Amino acid sequence: MKSAIIFTTFTAALGFRIPQNTLGSASQWEAPGENDFRGPCPMMNTLANHKFLPHDGKNLTKEVVVAGLAAALNFDPALGSLMFDMAVIANPQPNATFFTLRSDAFFGNNHIFNQTIFDQARAYWTEPIIDAQQLANSKLARQIESRAYNPEYTFTAMTEEFSLGEVAAPIIAFGDMDAGTVNRTLVEYFFENERFPTELGWSRRDDVVTQEGVQKVAGMIREATSLITASDRGLRVRDSHFGASF
Repeated sequence: MKSAIIFTTFTAALGFRIPQNTLGSASQWEAPGENDFRGPCPMMNTLANHKFLPHDGKNLTKEVVVAGLAAALNFDPALGSLMFDMAVIANPQPNATFFTLRSDAFFGNNHIFNQTIFDQARAYWTEPIIDAQQLANSKLARQIESRAYNPEYTFTAMTEEFSLGEVAAPIIAFGDMDAGTVNRTLVEYFFENERFPTELGWSRRDDVVTQEGVQKVAGMIREATSLITASDRGLRVRDSHFGASF
């Protein structure tokens, strides 16, 4: 069922045509102007800042977004199409998914980068190389914070599927998808600047990013979000009422 949610539009996307007029460049960046629109997704904002999407942030049709993701990140068109569809229906008023790193919509404008919230999230990135466990810890912490203080907190099963993809995004865009790791410096630079970290040595991956690859990394995050540990640590189970060992 979870795979069905993730890949519902796969076959429809196969015939999607990529426009040939994409003018973006990973090495060329321009900050948004006063009349330019930016949303809660840092990746979409970054694509606009690099002109893989319209720099004014408007008229983001499905065709334009799919083309931008393909040109900037080498995303398979089927994957880009699916991401567009899921983003529209999964979280129209974002609560605290990890990837937004902004305030919940309930608390006001969630389109602006929030340094305080970002610092809360990256406090769980405890090593120079971030792995799935550290990213999952950030996700859990943000969700708990949101549920505790946002009276309109909503997080459906479909939102969870979308959120897992969001949390996996730093690994997919900048890291090692097989190992499930990413350099923390690249991720911090990206979030704080909404800019591709080319000056730190990053470049677009050569291999096409597919649904299968994203599902693999999202599965790592899903497994890492479980707070249940293995029970083979040599501890005896005690009755919760009487303390009797058995």
